[in-house]
This record gives sequence, structure tokens and C-alpha cells, in this order.
Amino acid sequence: MKVKKQYAVIGLGRFGSSVATNLHKLGYEVLAIDSSEERVQEFSNEVTHVVQADTTDEETLTALGIRNFDVVVVAIGEDIQANILTTLQLKELGVPYIVTKAKNALHGKMLEKMGADRVVYPERDMGQRVAHNLVSSNIMDYIELSPNLGIVEVSIPRALIGKTLAETNLRAKFEINVVAIKRGEALIIPPLPSEKFKEDDILVVVGGIKGIQRLEDLS
Repeated sequence: MKVKKQYAVIGLGRFGSSVATNLHKLGYEVLAIDSSEERVQEFSNEVTHVVQADTTDEETLTALGIRNFDVVVVAIGEDIQANILTTLQLKELGVPYIVTKAKNALHGKMLEKMGADRVVYPERDMGQRVAHNLVSSNIMDYIELSPNLGIVEVSIPRALIGKTLAETNLRAKFEINVVAIKRGEALIIPPLPSEKFKEDDILVVVGGIKGIQRLEDLS
């Protein structure tokens, strides 16, 4: 059985808290870290574990076992010094994959030079998501993971209604994976191959941009 990745999110502002809670809803183990005791209390029931800590301190990060996490997201926003120092400490500790939030292009370049595997610009990325939503009537939400890879929420194409996930063979045809189905208030994670698609389903899909576009064309 394939072991699910473990995530840590540092910084529970608007961006960090959204990333942490959504990863948790998708069924992943999430450690959330913030320097504010108030924020830690606020999210105590929203993720797997939440702790108050100063992540600029190497000993603290080591004690938290941070190097055991597959992906660490540095979502510290206002305190650029803490953002940079935390990223540097994570790199020194050998964290496999580091995603860091940047405020601007210069900040982003510094983070890249320090070894961040991915630098994200939430304000800019939000603009991309809105643009994708505007040009497609089927896409409900869009997150770009890389220039060629994205996560989308897409309303069920009419051609798939009444078929099971196995029958649609989306992975082979479009190189995309359905990781969840939103059905009213219910969230089906992960959907079984025998799960039959219904008319008002919303699919949460991970895959290449071209494959996602081809899925849209089915409607």
C-alpha cells in the first residue's frame, strides 16, 4: 500500500490556514505551526496536529521532527526575516520539498537561491484562478501546482454521468486522477473505481493542464 505524503504548514495566516485545512480535508496528515498561541488554539481541531513554535530556531524544528515530512509549506507572510530564516533552516535540515510564500519577485528570487523547491505568490496565483474560472463555465476552482500541472474542481461532464470511475478510464485517457467527488454536502475521498458519477457531482481532479482541458471538452 502506498503511504500518503505528510505535510507541515508553517504560518497560519489566510494563505497558510487555507492550505493546511484543505490538505487535511483531502485526507492527508498535516502538522500546522504558528508563533501565535491564539492561532494555534483556533486551528486545534482543523488539522492533524498544531503547535506553537519559533521555526527560525533549528533545535525547535529538529524537535518537531520536521525532516520527516515530505513537504513543508512556509506560509509566513508579514515577517520576511522569519520567512527567509525558516526556509534556510528547513534546507539545512534536509527537508525533501520546500514550498515558500513570497511577497514579491525580489523576495522570490532570494528564496529560490536559498534552495526553496517552489516559490508561490498567493495574490498573483489568485488572479490566475479567477482568470481560469472566467474563461471556463465548467471549472469551479483552479490551483496551478506547476506550469504543466494543476488541481481543479470541475462540474461533471455530461458524457460521464451514469458511468463508474473505472468505466471512464480517465487516468489512461487524459492522464488525470480524480482524488475526490463533491456530492452536495458530502465529500467522497478517495472515490472507489465502482463509484458511479451523478448529475450534480463536482470532481476534484489532479493532472496535466492539457488533460484537464480535454476533460472540459467532453461537456
